[in-house]
Amino acid sequence: MNTAQTAAVTHQPGWFARAEGWLDERGKGAWIAAMVLGFIFFWPLGLALLAYMIWSKRMFSGRCAQRRSHTHDAHRMNRRHGFRSSGNTAFDSYKAETLRRLEDEQEAFEGFLERLRAAKDKEEFDAFMDDRATAAQSSDDGEKSSDSDEPALTEPR
Repeated sequence: MNTAQTAAVTHQPGWFARAEGWLDERGKGAWIAAMVLGFIFFWPLGLALLAYMIWSKRMFSGRCAQRRSHTHDAHRMNRRHGFRSSGNTAFDSYKAETLRRLEDEQEAFEGFLERLRAAKDKEEFDAFMDDRATAAQSSDDGEKSSDSDEPALTEPR
């Protein structure tokens, strides 16, 4: 066999990948049944299946086969975010323009909120500095008036 013939041969999955696909097609119940049978006939096999199910997160997912499919994950994400093509190019361009406009409006609104927070922070800081200056000035006035006969008493902090 030369390299052109080897490239033409399709890659056949191994027995483990075929068994995994077969169990995935039948769902979580098939995995649990295989694990129980593994414990009954040869306990290390059941333990290995349990470890694999936990490691691959098959134990906690609702759908085994869909979890393995990369195209399904991309399709689900596109559907959730509204990027799937409808087949109508005019509508698809309108949808893309509307989504772009909404993203721009969201960015503008987030900028507005940031400026609003900054203005509120500046207002609170200016009020704090004014209170501090007033307190410092009143303590200076108090010290000057009490300079007569007795030294000013200060409280320990």
